[in-house]
Amino acid sequence: MKNDNIVPKDWDRNGLPGWTYFSDNLLDVENEELFRKHWQLVCHVNDISEPGDYHTYDIAKERAVVIRGHDRTIRAFHNLCRHRGARVVDGSSGRCNKAMICPYHGWAYNLDGTLRGIAERNSFPPMNKEDWGLKPVEMEVWHGFIFIRFKPSKQPSVKKILERYEEEINHYKLGEMVPDGNGVWKESLDVNWKAIRDVDNEGYHVRQAHPGLHDLYGNDYFDEPYIEGASRSVGYFNGGPSKLWSVQQYKNILPKVEHLPPSNQQAWLYIGMFPNIVLGLYPDSVIYYQEVPVSATKTIQQGAIYKHREESREMRASRYLSYRIDRDTMDEDQKLCVWACEATQSSAYDGVMLSDLEYGLKTFHDHLREKIPALKKINEPVKEVLSTTNNFNI
Repeated sequence: MKNDNIVPKDWDRNGLPGWTYFSDNLLDVENEELFRKHWQLVCHVNDISEPGDYHTYDIAKERAVVIRGHDRTIRAFHNLCRHRGARVVDGSSGRCNKAMICPYHGWAYNLDGTLRGIAERNSFPPMNKEDWGLKPVEMEVWHGFIFIRFKPSKQPSVKKILERYEEEINHYKLGEMVPDGNGVWKESLDVNWKAIRDVDNEGYHVRQAHPGLHDLYGNDYFDEPYIEGASRSVGYFNGGPSKLWSVQQYKNILPKVEHLPPSNQQAWLYIGMFPNIVLGLYPDSVIYYQEVPVSATKTIQQGAIYKHREESREMRASRYLSYRIDRDTMDEDQKLCVWACEATQSSAYDGVMLSDLEYGLKTFHDHLREKIPALKKINEPVKEVLSTTNNFNI
């Protein structure tokens, strides 16, 4: 494995303390400081290509809906009826015809979020309709992907966070990709969300734990550290023969993608965005995945796959094979996450020792410590101290 990054000679090789992987009180703070105040990826503009099409997104006890209006403008709102707080649309995705109609009492909202009508209007006192529309959620569209943020923060725009990768990303024409037709996939894991990020933020384990990926990359894989909220990892295909049928067939039949430079024709590129988003840019497809905490020890991992609008038979077969390699890798990672979380509650657990090849993981933890200084404590602080993130006396 290559590691072209400058790693300090003397650096703190400790990871996060064990309590951070099973603390309910900490998750309350993470919900407020991380998931409500940082960008979350909902879907792609081509997931909601027609007026009335919508996708929903839930995290940190917040609910959002992203919908395309009759004017074809995409908007984001809290998925919360102003009457009694019910969801105005249900399910992960769908299509409204003329309006969003609350299934509880029938309040109706136009696709631009304005209040359209109230059932049994005469049973209410006089109300100004302009004051009772759905509450908007901050939104940004970046290369076709729709991001939302529930609360304002010092986090820059998505464009600003990822600008140092812009030249490379431009080649992939992300805005032109279309859904693969399978929608958003979701899996429930009995682990803390950070355990999934820990596995994903280092490639030291690839040789041992991922036969498929190692067969695809060989030693030509490396991670760059998290810097100002983003990271980059890349694996270049092994030029020699592969042992696994799926890997060898993938390399054999993958067509040339004319708009990609030679260096990206035979590579898988990953862009991470703090705290919980990863984009995978492949020659045959583009994927994203992210973690949505349910509790301190349960997480939903979800994502989607996007394909080229014009897809040849060979490209479609290549996309299937890359999915197969990815699927095996995710299954292998899930087991590692479970073991890591189990370990943090063992009487024998006394922390971890990180390799230079895990420096990217260290920088992810540094980002967490910056946002929540209590993570520097070896033992869990009381709830009142834990939630005082900005004035915590280390």
